[in-house]
Amino acid sequence: MGEFIKLQMAAPTIFVPGQRICRLEENCEVGNGTYSRNGYVYSSLAGYLQTSGGEDGKSLIEVKTQEEQNVVPSVDAVVTTRITNVNPRFCKCLILSVGKIPLKEPFRGQIRKEDVRATEKDKVEMYKCFRPGDIVVAKVLSLGDAHSYLLSTAENELGVVIATSEAGATMEPISWCKMKCPKTLSEEFRKVAKVQPKYAQYSGT
Repeated sequence: MGEFIKLQMAAPTIFVPGQRICRLEENCEVGNGTYSRNGYVYSSLAGYLQTSGGEDGKSLIEVKTQEEQNVVPSVDAVVTTRITNVNPRFCKCLILSVGKIPLKEPFRGQIRKEDVRATEKDKVEMYKCFRPGDIVVAKVLSLGDAHSYLLSTAENELGVVIATSEAGATMEPISWCKMKCPKTLSEEFRKVAKVQPKYAQYSGT
């Protein structure tokens, strides 16, 4: 059994700069936080070993610190957020994940009235689009003031994906602007996202 295979099977280990990790074998390649010398792979960082699929079917060997695991939202990135506050001009939210990658620490976001939908922007009523606690999929427009990201839900695929009714039940979308409580059958206004099932994983957040 190769040295690298044994390493994959071993318990997670912390490496320090200059420490030898394993022999550089044909089925593996060095990545971030590592370097090769004289046929061996060494760590260039203090952190945890991480192996994943690399190019040409080879296994990528990396050493990563906790800080490197976090992801920062970028312009045009699709993010999943939780609404925290709503007023007539904008709503505040916390960015929970970027794409499919959950964040260890949430970022602050803001959806302005003019960025809720693409048409009839002057007729938008924020309280009929979002409520505190709603899970919303949005797109990053830019980094606004005070490190709060400006977000948009103007596309059909963006908007509320999970909402809880006043009765405490998870509501079901019935149109692009309404959701219904399965318990009481009462309807509430929302800016509903067209795509629903793929975001069901966030219902427990």
